[in-house]
Amino acid sequence: MYDKLTQSDIKKMEEEIEYRKLVVRPKALEDVKETRAHGDLSENFEYHAAKRYKNQNESRIRYLERMIRTANIISEESAEDEVGINNTVTVAFLDDGSEETYKIVTTVRGNSLAGLISNESPLGKALLGKKVGDVAHVQVNDTVGYDVRIVRFENTEDDGDKIRSF
Repeated sequence: MYDKLTQSDIKKMEEEIEYRKLVVRPKALEDVKETRAHGDLSENFEYHAAKRYKNQNESRIRYLERMIRTANIISEESAEDEVGINNTVTVAFLDDGSEETYKIVTTVRGNSLAGLISNESPLGKALLGKKVGDVAHVQVNDTVGYDVRIVRFENTEDDGDKIRSF
């Protein structure tokens, strides 16, 4: 996988793994055991649903452990006057003057609908390392690109954005 993750991403993943192992797993196992006792397993919907939930939990644990094991750790540190990971940035689009605010996060936390853009997205790449007043060219593909001006940014703390589930 070799995703680029920060130390705080790793910490969140480890917390989720611990929660899933200590809280979700015992409950899921108990649910399977309880529904198995209801009789004929071929027609027992509750049993199949409980088993599916248990398997999804185990898959999620394995997925997170593999992500941690294969992660490429990157620093979330940046110069005080430069845009970096976990910064909230307001940009003005030069073609129409509209402004948007985004938080730059790692790929596992990216969610453009919530204003969280990946550091590996075209806009994220263009903004990293820039300063207030700088114009960044965002190259979307070979033929499409646009320019944005950095209006302001703040060094926001990592506020616990969730790791994206698959």
